Amino acid sequence: MFKRKQKPTFLQRLKSYVWPSIGWKKYMQYLGLRLSRLGCSPQSIAAGVACGVAVSFTPFVGLHFVLAAITAFLCRGNVLASAIGTAAGNPWTFPFIWMSVFYTGRWFLGAEGEVRVSFLTVFEKSMHALMTFDFSGFASDVWPVFFPMLIGCIPYYVVAWILTYFAVKHAMQKIAQRRKKVSE
Repeated sequence: MFKRKQKPTFLQRLKSYVWPSIGWKKYMQYLGLRLSRLGCSPQSIAAGVACGVAVSFTPFVGLHFVLAAITAFLCRGNVLASAIGTAAGNPWTFPFIWMSVFYTGRWFLGAEGEVRVSFLTVFEKSMHALMTFDFSGFASDVWPVFFPMLIGCIPYYVVAWILTYFAVKHAMQKIAQRRKKVSE
């Protein structure tokens, strides 16, 4: 009854993931409404979204949903809101996040010199090392990039969490006030 007449192709689904068909402004409004309908306090929703956004700055690609859910649970945030918050890490933002986190980590570690990194190659080698249990390959190929990213993500994590928490909390309180005003 509620199914589409024609199922979207893979390319259409990929395009809608990268660029929403309704536009970014409407998409953000849609996410705001979805968050407001979760039935939780603005603080819980804000903590959940903040955990999702902050986890997007970590180098644990593929584990963002799980890590966001765990941190949201520990912060008494909404776990579903944390899943929505992980949308901050997407194909448009990951290259910028990875580069900034990597070079920040190198700066914290006192590494000198310019380094060019192919993150695609690093992720490919890390997947190969994990699939074949080749920990020596992981240590030689992946660790020199992963460790600076792990160190460099800490300040971004903290700043992203704080900024997102207060922005989303403010937005959820405004939506709740508007709903209360309409119902009166």
